[in-house]
Amino acid sequence: MRKVNLAVGEIYHIFNRGVDKRDIFSDAKDLERFFDSMLKFNSVRPIGSLYEQSFVKDSVVEKPLVNFIAYNLLANHFHFVLEQVSENGISEFMKRLQGGYTWYFNNKHKRSGSLFQGVFKSVHIDSNEYLLHVSAYVNLNDKIKLGGETAKLGKSSWEEYMNSKSSLNVCIKKNIVIDQFKSLKDYEDFAQSSLKDIRNNKEKYKELEE
Repeated sequence: MRKVNLAVGEIYHIFNRGVDKRDIFSDAKDLERFFDSMLKFNSVRPIGSLYEQSFVKDSVVEKPLVNFIAYNLLANHFHFVLEQVSENGISEFMKRLQGGYTWYFNNKHKRSGSLFQGVFKSVHIDSNEYLLHVSAYVNLNDKIKLGGETAKLGKSSWEEYMNSKSSLNVCIKKNIVIDQFKSLKDYEDFAQSSLKDIRNNKEKYKELEE
């Protein structure tokens, strides 16, 4: 049973790792496949495979299941900050994403069985202060690693946060964070300071760990 009820309009820290702490991305192609899945599977419309999605015109405007506020993909785990915008949106999105990517990964690498450690973990972000700190934690997670080595293969929303114009084709709702600061530099300074605080207070922030 899931401990956290996922409600429309609420924001959650969603994360998961490879089963037995194994890598879920073996190369850049795997990483791009997962990222592409994040884009294509985020629709209330029933969808099939990514192959079938390739025939859908880019001009088609889809109603999303979730809004991405931040994300970070690392070699053996991932972190999302998601706003649920459709009923059961997060659960449906994650089922499609993890299921579809597992099928791809197992076929490519000639393996079978689970790729991820369970369904996914979720933490309700119940205050604005918590949202700001979690956004920093997720955006800079490849630089934080509360334990273990920093992953070499990864992709995050940090670059988009630092860009005044959105350039990535993800439904990134970064302004909910960025608009609270006078400038991008102010947010960058806050994020780096928050990162330092998280490093120095592992017990306080242990619920953030994957």
